[in-house]
Amino acid sequence: MNELRHVLDIAALHALLQREFPQAAGFGEIVSAGGGELVLRLRDGEDDRHLRPGGTLSGPTLFTMADLSFYALVLSLIGPVPLAVTTSLNLTFLRKPAPGELTARARMLKLGSRLAVGDCLIESPGLDGPVAHAQVTYSIPPR
Repeated sequence: MNELRHVLDIAALHALLQREFPQAAGFGEIVSAGGGELVLRLRDGEDDRHLRPGGTLSGPTLFTMADLSFYALVLSLIGPVPLAVTTSLNLTFLRKPAPGELTARARMLKLGSRLAVGDCLIESPGLDGPVAHAQVTYSIPPR
């Protein structure tokens, strides 16, 4: 299998998100990108805006983690193409995450000229195994 080459580094990804998608830029921090993978960390997972009744992190927060991490992964591999969009995202909840830090590890399975297909594991420190798994497909606009 060919090694995927990342064309945007973490600093360039943060700058691109800040410029093109500022409402998402502050949601999480990209902590690593390479080898066809990207890791996004949510550090303010104890903030009320991420919690649902019952004291767990909300589904929309986990969905955003999966979608944003894969979006950043796609851009890291294809360059600054902000109009790449989600065409499919299936999220399976596996364990109840406690309020606090989350990490989303997005992985590219197939990168074509028009579609990017991959998955994302969302983990919570201290839990044995992921809290959620997403299957993701993105549409890449023609250049």
